[in-house]
Amino acid sequence: MSGAEEGDLVAWVEGSAGFIRLNRPKAINAVTLEMFRDIDKALDRFEADPAVAVIVLEGAGERGLCAGGDIRALWESSKVNGDLGKILWREEYILNARIKKFPKPYVAFMDGIVMGGGVGLSAHASHRIVTDRTRLAMPEVGLGFFPDVGGTWLLSRSPGEIGTYFGLTGQTMNGPDAIHARFADAVVPAAKWPELRDALTKVRHGVTAADVSKLINGFATGEIAGPVAAKEPAIDALFGFDRMQDIFAALKRDGSEFALATLKTLNEKSPRGMVVTLKLLRLARAASSLEECLVREYRAALEVFRSDDFREGVRAAVIDKDRNPTWSPSRIEDVTPDMLAHYLAEIGADELKFN
Repeated sequence: MSGAEEGDLVAWVEGSAGFIRLNRPKAINAVTLEMFRDIDKALDRFEADPAVAVIVLEGAGERGLCAGGDIRALWESSKVNGDLGKILWREEYILNARIKKFPKPYVAFMDGIVMGGGVGLSAHASHRIVTDRTRLAMPEVGLGFFPDVGGTWLLSRSPGEIGTYFGLTGQTMNGPDAIHARFADAVVPAAKWPELRDALTKVRHGVTAADVSKLINGFATGEIAGPVAAKEPAIDALFGFDRMQDIFAALKRDGSEFALATLKTLNEKSPRGMVVTLKLLRLARAASSLEECLVREYRAALEVFRSDDFREGVRAAVIDKDRNPTWSPSRIEDVTPDMLAHYLAEIGADELKFN
């Protein structure tokens, strides 16, 4: 592996492929601000290098591509009214948009755990590979947050109400369900990755996206739907509302084992996080671009950063790990239109802008 010095982010050229490896295996490759900056620099290099025909994103270690962003650092900054959220999310979201429009084929190997910020680095890629070990989720509502990094764009483009379900519950997708939800393109068994990876280093220069898809499909299982896809009719009926109160009422009315289990899951989430998430998902359905959703997400993220719910959610899940957050407000009925408006308001000079 030439040029792969040890560091949190490793980038090198191998054959005709430019590799980007998230290299914090002990933290399941959770991404820091510095790593986002290093990815951006690597993309600059690979975009300008005519010898690089394809980009490959992968994670170090056996546990997963990426468990998300560096939540602990954000929590510490939020506690002291710092500006890490403002800086990190701005650079991260601009990077997410860049990945979506990258001019060369960008292959993301979404093995193992892929969550939050890891989804932002992979699910906007031109070629998204999941495996028999993929566990993909957007669990932010459990942190008093919402599915960001373009998550509202992705989830709002899942079939039916599948995206609403995944966004509000934070439930995990396996590989085939990630394809059904339009977060991925092909299931390739993890055992076949070394062979496919080697083949990607040998693609010819000027290779097209269609050529890369054909290469990947030669290793793929062809699976396109998992266990959650089978529940889509029920999910569509239960989550096809624009107010959280109506979703809760539908789940209670239904009373099936699935509905009651889902209700239990939602009752653990931040009421404010759920209301904000549902509103952003509904607005995203009418969006014409990923950038439009990222602008809205950035406004909402800055409001989240100031909120007690975010600090409390991270405390309960990551810091103290007692899994017992005290949400404010504690009921969805108490999330007022005025509270919601703060997450959607324009932010003047701080608005997210793309080159």
